[in-house]
Amino acid sequence: MRWKVTVIVRLKEGLNDPEGRVIGNALRNLGYAVESMHVPKHFEFELESEEPEREVEEMCKRLLANPLIHDYEYSIEPVS
Repeated sequence: MRWKVTVIVRLKEGLNDPEGRVIGNALRNLGYAVESMHVPKHFEFELESEEPEREVEEMCKRLLANPLIHDYEYSIEPVS
């Protein structure tokens, strides 16, 4: 079966996000009242699998996220 997968990887709470800090500062300089800007990684792909949950979890642990510094979440939907 074919699946559409979305994975979002974020830095764990309390870790420095320099890219988010720079973007947040730039938006504040433009006059926007932005607070606590974070820049997650967003992955979208299609997967052919009989066990999508197991495979996506494995992908996240092995490559897409570093478990020491990242949290991740994902959604899996069938492709019609």
